[in-house]
Amino acid sequence: MAKVYHDQDADLSVFKGKTLAVLGFGSQGHAHALNLKESGCKVIIGLYEGSKSIAVAQEKGFEVYPTAEAVKRADVIFVALPDTKQAAAYEKDIAPNLTKGKTLLFSHGFAIHFKTVVPPKNVNVILVAPKGPGHIVRRQFTEGKGVPSLIAIYQNPGRDAKKIALAWAKGIGGTRAGVLETSFKEETETDLFGEQTVLCGGASALVQAGFEVLVEAGYSPEMAYFECLHELKLIVDLMNEAGVSGMRFSISETAKWGDITVGPKIIDASVKKRMKVALKNIQSGKFAKDWVREYQTGYKRYNALLKKGEQHPIEKTGAKLRAMMPWMQKRSIKGAQAAY
Repeated sequence: MAKVYHDQDADLSVFKGKTLAVLGFGSQGHAHALNLKESGCKVIIGLYEGSKSIAVAQEKGFEVYPTAEAVKRADVIFVALPDTKQAAAYEKDIAPNLTKGKTLLFSHGFAIHFKTVVPPKNVNVILVAPKGPGHIVRRQFTEGKGVPSLIAIYQNPGRDAKKIALAWAKGIGGTRAGVLETSFKEETETDLFGEQTVLCGGASALVQAGFEVLVEAGYSPEMAYFECLHELKLIVDLMNEAGVSGMRFSISETAKWGDITVGPKIIDASVKKRMKVALKNIQSGKFAKDWVREYQTGYKRYNALLKKGEQHPIEKTGAKLRAMMPWMQKRSIKGAQAAY
């Protein structure tokens, strides 16, 4: 069993007299910045000229600088930017202002592991990754709790990289819950695999396929939506709270029998075989190369596939049924962008 680090294993005095820069003020960026500031650290924000987040960060009481200036002023630099945007920001603003003894920090290992960013040997390179979205990291902190987090060390010329990673994890509340040590390679490859085959890709494709099978067999779209999408949250919540066996404890015997006899015929050895191919594509760097190329060529296939997904009949049925559920928080994706 891996060692779990808690508050007593981390020392915030590591940041005494030091400046911490957060580049980006979106989901993770704002949470890390606010939590560290409230933990007594000196935090500044680095943003590109014209960023809509400048006013938001200033309103929260932060000094905001152009990215290059923030890097110059800081001892620890958190690159809280999208994976595809990190390389350009690194070349233009970060690299020219990195000097010996500084620390580069990431919350996902993609750019370092796949070498879209190649830092000089004289800076620490570390990872602190809370296992939850920014708004949860923030909310748990304000409630005196924390989100379990990962740390990893890629470069350690200063011989203090782990102390810095643990101090950062403590500053954002991670050590209140528990911190595990991993590697950039392991964090990146398992994260991508989970997203692609289970959490996002696997779950959304399974839901859509189930909906299609019922509707094509003549059942109403409303019934198909309830059985293949709406009730999924109930099952996932039970798994989240008590594992797969705990979920089975809470469902009917009929549901259990269907689960253990039919489930393995749907998600069978052929699915596992294709999962292994997906993992190989991640490990070899093929997925990363394809994704970087997609970004560089203007997101054409990415946007087309997203648009196709938005036009799936399950979306129209879902919008109608969710309007009947006043207890549910509604979110429209029209014109919305992911926060960074």
